[in-house]
Amino acid sequence: MSLPVPVPAAATTVLLLGDSLSSGYGLDGAGWVEMANRQLAEKGAGIRIVNDSISGDTTAGGLARIEDGIGRTDPDWVMIELGGNDGLRGVRPSVIEDNLRRMVEISESRGIRAMLLGIRIPPNYGKIYTERFAQVFENVSADKGVPLLPFFIGELALDPGYMQPDMIHPNDAAQPLIRDRVVAFLVSVLND
Repeated sequence: MSLPVPVPAAATTVLLLGDSLSSGYGLDGAGWVEMANRQLAEKGAGIRIVNDSISGDTTAGGLARIEDGIGRTDPDWVMIELGGNDGLRGVRPSVIEDNLRRMVEISESRGIRAMLLGIRIPPNYGKIYTERFAQVFENVSADKGVPLLPFFIGELALDPGYMQPDMIHPNDAAQPLIRDRVVAFLVSVLND
C-alpha cells in the first residue's frame, strides 16, 4: 500500500494500549502492529508503535496500567484500543466511556496526545446496548477532541474468511488489511 508518510522532526513513539485484537491472539504469524512497525520502518517514517496490548484487557485494566506504560516508553502519543472485552462482559457503557476519558486525560496531563481505535460488539447483546456501546468512542472523541478510527477492524468482522472461528478475533489474512487501515489513520493524524 502506498501511503504518504510523515517525516517527523524527531522519532515519534506511539504507546498502544490494547487487547487481544492488537496483541496477536490466535495468530500463526505477525499481527497488525508488528506489520505496521515493519512497514513504517521500511518507509523511514520515524514512527514506532510500542505494543502494550494484553489479551483479555479492559478499559479498567488500561486505566490501571497507563501511567506505568507512559513511564516505561515516554511516548509522544497514546493509542487506545480497549473496550471490546468490557462490551463482551456487559459493562455499562457509561463506565467504559469514563475509563476511556480518564485515560485520555492522564495522557494529556503529561503533555501526550491520545487517539482512539473504536470497536463494535456482536448484535446479540441487544440493539440498545450495542448502539450505546458504539456511541462511547464517538462521545469521548468529540468531548476530548481526540482522533478516532471508529471501527478499526471494520467490515472484516462480518466476513468469516477474515475471522477466527470465534468470529471475534481477526485471523492471519486480516492482519495486513488492519495494518493498512490503522497506518493510514495514524499517518493522517500525525500529518494533521
